[in-house]
Amino acid sequence: MQATRSAAAPQFEINRSGELEVFVQVAEKGSFSAAARHLGVSPSAISKIVARLEARLGAQLVLRSTRRVQLTPEGCQLYERGQRVLADLNDVENAASLRSVPKGVVRINSSSSTGQKLLVPLVVRLMQTYPELVLDLSFTDHVVDLMEAQADIAIRWGKLPSSDVVARLLGYTRQVIVAAPSYLATHGTPQDPGDLAHHIRIGWNYQRTVPHWPFTVDGRAVDVPIGEALRVNDGDVMRNMAVEGAGIARLSLFHAWSDIDAGRLKVVLEPFNTGVLEPIHAVYLGKPDQLPSRTRAVLDFLKSHVDLTHAEQLPPAWLQP
Repeated sequence: MQATRSAAAPQFEINRSGELEVFVQVAEKGSFSAAARHLGVSPSAISKIVARLEARLGAQLVLRSTRRVQLTPEGCQLYERGQRVLADLNDVENAASLRSVPKGVVRINSSSSTGQKLLVPLVVRLMQTYPELVLDLSFTDHVVDLMEAQADIAIRWGKLPSSDVVARLLGYTRQVIVAAPSYLATHGTPQDPGDLAHHIRIGWNYQRTVPHWPFTVDGRAVDVPIGEALRVNDGDVMRNMAVEGAGIARLSLFHAWSDIDAGRLKVVLEPFNTGVLEPIHAVYLGKPDQLPSRTRAVLDFLKSHVDLTHAEQLPPAWLQP
């Protein structure tokens, strides 16, 4: 005789994730028929599943018309959270499988100069290591909001302000004052920070930047205004203008290394350098133990393959006249 279920026994919903996936597809495709084609079922089956979900939640999720559906406020809320739930579920399943590999889209944001110098050389190796990843790289010298830009990772320079982002340190770089030999031959080489008043200084036009260069003179801090003659908003543009002899620039040793090594730029005023090292971080949103495997894989790869130790100290040969 088959035992009867106790009235107090819990009732388990075994297909809640399936209902959620159907609803997310309806929201993204904009109609029952389009979602049905994507999932390989009939439109009537989609309609019944959405109706069952609405009945269980006690809320109307979509407004139906003959051709399209429109999400209600409750539907919008469920869609936004449902996307994250399904992504987390997918990650859990992948982590439980020994054969799983990181896959999916990873969106990375950085400044143009950092993207060119730091990320581009690593792309081939990263894609070879994780062939199922799709890399979406955006280079801009504007600091973006990660959530607004839908970025998984951003590369950020300098001290990070208090925010919701989590930072993983990639390394440090020294800041140096540089100029082209052609500029120095024409305008002379500054011997102390005070001489900069007679030189063209290439600066940033960001409102968020400090409008001066820091130095140490006889053990005390001295700030030299950047000036108004030449300002830019792109790191590679600043470096190229310095190489062309347009003026003196303050660049990270990481960015200027190849030009200094090749003799296209010379380091000046190094005895007055503060010696402060600027940190470079990979930042992201969310809790470290809840990151999607694809994002964690890229973060781990960057931590292992980004080498900035050479950018912390000038080789002595570069300081010779």
